Amino acid sequence: MPARTPLTPEEKFRAEANFVPLVAEHLTTSGRFRISADTPELVGMFQNVARSVGERLGRPVVSYANGRYLVITFAESAELVGGPGSESPALGG
Repeated sequence: MPARTPLTPEEKFRAEANFVPLVAEHLTTSGRFRISADTPELVGMFQNVARSVGERLGRPVVSYANGRYLVITFAESAELVGGPGSESPALGG
C-alpha cells in the first residue's frame, strides 16, 4: 500500500471545520458517529472534531479508536456501553 501524503495544516483545518456540523447532526439523530480512522493523523483530527462538537452542542462528547475505526458519542452513552477498555458494541466488537 503506498504511503499517504499528510494533510497540510490548511487542509486539516478545513476538514475539521467541515466535519463538525456533520458529526453534530449524526450525534443528535443517532447518538454516535463512526468513521474509518486507521492512522494517527486521522484519529487526532477526529478527536479535535469531537472536542469541537462537544463545545458546539454543550454536552460531553467522547471518542474511542481501535486502530481501525473511531467512534464519537455522548459521554453518557459511552458509560452505558461500558466505556473505555471494554468490548463496546459501538466499536462493532
